[in-house]
Order: sequence, then C-alpha cells, then structure tokens
Amino acid sequence: MATVLSVSGSPSASSRTSRLLRHLDERLAAQGHDVVPLDVRTIPAEALLGADFRHPAIVEATELFARADGVVVGTPVYKASYSGVLKALLDLLPQYALTGKTVLPLATGGSIAHVLAIDYALRPVLTSMGAAHTVQGWFTLDKDLTVQDDGSLTVAPAAAEALTQVVDQFSAALGRTPLLAVAG
Repeated sequence: MATVLSVSGSPSASSRTSRLLRHLDERLAAQGHDVVPLDVRTIPAEALLGADFRHPAIVEATELFARADGVVVGTPVYKASYSGVLKALLDLLPQYALTGKTVLPLATGGSIAHVLAIDYALRPVLTSMGAAHTVQGWFTLDKDLTVQDDGSLTVAPAAAEALTQVVDQFSAALGRTPLLAVAG
C-alpha cells in the first residue's frame, strides 16, 4: 500500500493531538499502509527557529515528506490557527513538498469556535505546497479525547465515528491518487 507520514504539530510532549494521531496511525497501519510518525516538537528548536535548512533533522524531515505518498497533518489550534512549531517546519520545506500527495488535515481544540481553522488556516497552506488532493479534514474537541492512566487514548463515540470516516476516506484516496514526481 502507501507510505503515510503522520505529522504532529503539537509542541507538547503530553499532547492530545499527538496521541490522536498515533491512535489513527494504528487504523492506517491495519489497512496495510506503512505509517511513519513525525512529532515536530522533536526537531531541535535552533534548527526550526534559525531556519537551518542544512540541519540533519530538517534534511531528514524533508526526506520523509519526499518519500511519503500521503501525509496526515495534525495540530492543536492556537489563536484560531495551526501551531507555530508546525508553521516553522512547513516554512522550511521545499515550496512544493506536497506535490502529488494526498493530505488529511486534522485539528484539536478546546472550543467549537476554532472548527474553521482547518479550512481558513491549514488547508490553504497545504494546497499552496502542491497537495494533489486534500481530503475532508476533521476538528476534534479536546473534551472528546481522554488520556487513560496507561497513556492510551479513548475517543468519544461520535468523534470516533467521524474520525473513522475521514481516515477511511483518506486511505481510499491514497489508492486513487497518481504519484507525481516532486519538482526539484
């Protein structure tokens, strides 16, 4: 099947966003995809904030994007937009790093007031980076994500059903999207 890069744009080590992505990674892997997780917070801050294109962690992240057939991008919503750490990474990738790729945007947040952050903040950036197909994204309220004592994640039933649908649509789209050579 496809190689999927699953990118968490959360700056927090105990992030619900990251846990949600890893939870969804399991579904994609069960469908036969090779899933590669990337937590942007693990990239050294000096490389991100110093715009060090040659830093080994930035080079590796760029290569991960290049090798992926599809990309899941998850972010907590801060001030009605995606996280700064995610922006810092996206700014360091080649302009058309998503050319030929199917992309699934996901966001988490504390208020339904941020639901449009996917369509008004994240989706335009992903599209400008050349995404071949950006499937329907999904916003999940923090209250629908419960971290258990063992670190596992429980997703409220209605949110779990919606997430299953968007992940399955993404998975199906991976099979239909022609892979284009990345310009460069």
